[in-house]
Amino acid sequence: METAEAPPTSDATVHGYTSNKAAYLRRLKRIEGQVRGIARMVDEDKYCIDILTQVSAVTKALHAVSLGLLEEHIGHCVVGAASEPDPALRAEGIDTKVKEASDAIGRLLR
Repeated sequence: METAEAPPTSDATVHGYTSNKAAYLRRLKRIEGQVRGIARMVDEDKYCIDILTQVSAVTKALHAVSLGLLEEHIGHCVVGAASEPDPALRAEGIDTKVKEASDAIGRLLR
C-alpha cells in the first residue's frame, strides 16, 4: 500500500481534522469493532452474504471518514496555502495541497 510522504510534524502542528479528532477516533473505534465482528463471523462460519453485508458497511464507514478528512484537508490545508502572502509561495503551496488531495482521491477510487 502506498503512503504519502507527510511533512515532519511537531507537537504544535494543527491539522485540519484536529478540532474533530475525538469524533474521528470514536468513528474509527466503532469501525474497528465492526471489523472484529466480521472476523468473528468468519470464525463462526456465518453465511457469506451476511459477512459481505458487514464488509460493505465497514467500507462505507471508512469512506465516510475518508471524505471527512479530505474535506478537512481542503478547508484547512488548501485554504491555508491560499492565504500565503507571497504570490509565488502561495501558488506553489496551493498546487502542492491540491495535488495531495487529488492523489488521495485517486487512491480512494482504486
